[in-house]
Amino acid sequence: MAAKPRLVRRKRRNLKSNKEKSVYFDFQLLFLVLFLVALGLVMVYSTSSYTAELKMGTSFYYLKRQSMFAIIGIAVMIFVSKLDYHIWKAFSLIAIAASLVLLMLVFVLGTASHGATRWISIAGFQFQPSEVAKIAIILFTAHMATIKSARIGDPRIMVRVAAVPLIATGLIAYENLSTAIICGSIIFMIVFVTSPKIGQFVGFGIVMAVLMTVFLIIAPYRMERIQIWRHPENYEKGYQTLQSLYAIGSGGIFGKGLGQSIQKLGFIPESHNDMIFSVVCEELGLFGAACVIALFVMLVWRCVVIAMSAPDLFGALIVVGVITHVSVQVLVNIAVVTNTIPPTGVPLPFISYGGTALFCLLVEMGLVLSVAGRIHIPKEY
Repeated sequence: MAAKPRLVRRKRRNLKSNKEKSVYFDFQLLFLVLFLVALGLVMVYSTSSYTAELKMGTSFYYLKRQSMFAIIGIAVMIFVSKLDYHIWKAFSLIAIAASLVLLMLVFVLGTASHGATRWISIAGFQFQPSEVAKIAIILFTAHMATIKSARIGDPRIMVRVAAVPLIATGLIAYENLSTAIICGSIIFMIVFVTSPKIGQFVGFGIVMAVLMTVFLIIAPYRMERIQIWRHPENYEKGYQTLQSLYAIGSGGIFGKGLGQSIQKLGFIPESHNDMIFSVVCEELGLFGAACVIALFVMLVWRCVVIAMSAPDLFGALIVVGVITHVSVQVLVNIAVVTNTIPPTGVPLPFISYGGTALFCLLVEMGLVLSVAGRIHIPKEY
């Protein structure tokens, strides 16, 4: 008779252990990221092979460089995903301070390209500090907003939270207004999600609009871009926009086929960079372009789910920052390629050529996976 109670107690212990919380890993998000990286490598080779053969003597030049950053970035992404994201609270101040130093060094040691000084070259290695600054802005703003969350409805507290990231954004805006808009959007969304008040964001939006107007006025070439946007056929600099639209229009529904683009043969300057989406439309057609957009929608949706299920506010705000970065950059890039907004230099995430941008994006995805990895799901059986 004594064996029966022991058996009952054992079953209860097993049932209790089965209902314990299990650690979650978002393989769906990981698959989406890896698929986008793979698609990006395919499109980088397709769009750059002709140019690379002419300039570098090998059609694989840009593919090799992008693949190197992709492999290193994926390894770092997995490493970051295994870490507890709370450790970044202690490093957020160091990260934003280092970013400010790097952004100021651009004015002293920066390397110019296409009329803009946005890069720093060290021992033959070139990187863009503004891409590193995006990660620092996400971590620092999320950390400060978490600390001040109870009083962030006070405008003075909100200013304290956003002041340092906005200084970094201002340094970026001097040479790269489009990236500054993305950084400003990241700050805005993190504070917006944290704050219970709406009215103060109207004022924030007005201030941002005024600052954008000032940056447009002080740089005549930016005002010229508005005229190019309105009438690209009347300006020599509108050539790239027109060729991009030709590529999109000639692709039709299903495209000319992978590698069969005509516009990439020197008609679209450096088609593997910011204008790569136009070649996607030409080679894969409207259907292929819609599939690429759908991949980004699924990626953002997975991040939204993770943000809503995050164990704490800090984790949720990190994911909100990454969501804002990816979604705003995708929208701006596609809008520029289709001439919906004035032309500006913003790469398509995961797809466009650019080692620093790809590496930093993968680090951000590692942060999101780290937050997802701390979500606990009760076992039902």
